[in-house]
Amino acid sequence: MTAGTQLLCGVALDLALGDPRWLPHPVRGIGWLIVRLEPLCRRLPLYLGGVVLWLTVVGISAGVVWLTLPWLAIVWIWTFLAVRDLDVQAMHVIVALRDGDLAAARERLSMIVGRDTVALDEPEILRATVETVAESLCDGIVGPLFYLALGGPAGMAAFKAASTLDSMCGYRNERYREFGWAAARFDDVANYVPARLSVLLVALGALLLGYDARGALRYAWRDGRSQPSPNSGYPEAAVAGALGVRLGGLNYYRGVPSQKATLGEALRPLSLEVFAGARQLLYATSALAVLLVWSVSR
Repeated sequence: MTAGTQLLCGVALDLALGDPRWLPHPVRGIGWLIVRLEPLCRRLPLYLGGVVLWLTVVGISAGVVWLTLPWLAIVWIWTFLAVRDLDVQAMHVIVALRDGDLAAARERLSMIVGRDTVALDEPEILRATVETVAESLCDGIVGPLFYLALGGPAGMAAFKAASTLDSMCGYRNERYREFGWAAARFDDVANYVPARLSVLLVALGALLLGYDARGALRYAWRDGRSQPSPNSGYPEAAVAGALGVRLGGLNYYRGVPSQKATLGEALRPLSLEVFAGARQLLYATSALAVLLVWSVSR
């Protein structure tokens, strides 16, 4: 079976099944490994321990996948992609909003974002949901596919391990400022190209769907670098520009305010129709990314 066929089969499984909760997921396994190894690595000087943890987790993750190839290639591609699951989790929030149940929407939103959600009103819930979909275009779809093209399923595993390390250790608080430095910096490097590739794919998707492709490029160029992360602002600004909305602004994390620069311009209010556009861009961008990788892996 060719690499292109494996890709299409893996994508088909992701779209059909998503990430069933009853099925052991490799990212949860990576998280388990991080939790077990962190105390051991903390016996070293903190900066060194963080590097050792990163090398060990990424190496083991890629190595385990490499040892199972080609037999489980389709399974790894399926489980390392997040198109269907991202859509499903976001739709849970939107369905609650449509039902007028703000409490349920806030609770469901809290499962997919790190910010505080207990006091958010409908526009802020919509903003958080659209931002999550936009940011996840990179680390949940374009990034894994980019590294699949470079290194096969083992490359996907290395990327997802680096992303998981950043999400668990890449904080600037007292506990992780030194120990998590390697996780944060390596994740920045790993996402540098995928984040900017996401902008081009979002713009092309916007062009095909009749949204503002020029706005996607313009605001990604203008606002993409304005966020604390060197990468997350690019796909978010591209989606904001394509849909004609403003993202970013004030969030709270465990009660602590965090003011981020805004992305895009508020040419239209955030609404359920805006989310429908973000959802269309999610699938269009994913399809274009798959097509691009398929074309170079046949």
